[in-house]
Amino acid sequence: IGAVSIYTLWDPNLHFASVWDKIFFSVFHSISAFNNAGFSLFTNGLYENGVSNSAILHLSIAGLIFMGGLSFYALRDLFSPEILRERLRYPWKNLRLSTRINLFSAVALIVFGGLLFFLLEQNNVLAGEKFIPKAITSVFHSISARTAGFNTVDIGALRTPTLILLVFLMFIGGSSGSTAGGIKTSTFTIIMLSAYSTIRGKQTLQIGKNTISNDLLNRAFSVFVFSSSFVLMACFFLTITEPDTNIMQLVFEAVSAFGTVGYSTGITAGLSDLGKAIIMLSMFVGRIGPLTLAFALSVKVKTTGYHYPSTHLMVG
Repeated sequence: IGAVSIYTLWDPNLHFASVWDKIFFSVFHSISAFNNAGFSLFTNGLYENGVSNSAILHLSIAGLIFMGGLSFYALRDLFSPEILRERLRYPWKNLRLSTRINLFSAVALIVFGGLLFFLLEQNNVLAGEKFIPKAITSVFHSISARTAGFNTVDIGALRTPTLILLVFLMFIGGSSGSTAGGIKTSTFTIIMLSAYSTIRGKQTLQIGKNTISNDLLNRAFSVFVFSSSFVLMACFFLTITEPDTNIMQLVFEAVSAFGTVGYSTGITAGLSDLGKAIIMLSMFVGRIGPLTLAFALSVKVKTTGYHYPSTHLMVG
């Protein structure tokens, strides 16, 4: 479906060597978008003459990115014929909690990121465009930043606040069980709701009519701590290996690598060998997951059948 959609939306002035070449480009970009890879066969990616201004094409690619980053479990819950028939028979049956979290958090991040991108860049990289193309470009980059890495504007020309926004989106990434990277939307949602529950004085974390176990909550915090710590270390070492490079560009590069996004402000080719090695390691850790790596390298305790007396520490 994605390939057919892309095939019909190529700009008529875009030159292809043959019909088969056009078909191949369509299939390639469809797979690249759904799998959040961000690879393109054009020299400048989607920031190519004849492609960068095709707003409807961008929506089609953004839709593929969104579906690929939603998780296979959520897609089955939303579109499986068997589940749809069951939901028609029993209208009181709701979507799974994980599907609702993935769906609502993804939409919220898209709206939040798209709105801020629009406001921050309307007089910069979006200057001269009409309202609708501006809005589509903003939404596209809000979706793509959460690990696909396609760009239709010059990333190096973005303002510093916009780069910080993209760093935030890249770090969160897509949903668990999807083709996306990052710490995942479910992790981010659990952490934010846990903080909100703590402020309200709740003893347990509840989402809807479900209670989130302490084990799951601890895993979410562990993913966040390991991920943020690794990114900070990567940034620290990059400032040593690349002393003449702007710190914001290095942070952007490190988070982009960790989130397996592929965005760059244009400094990747100029990094030293050690700098490139750090970026490679960040991509590797980001792809397999920091918590998976931590479990693989740690030594499990022999028994957990005991506990010490509770104590109190001042926090904050």
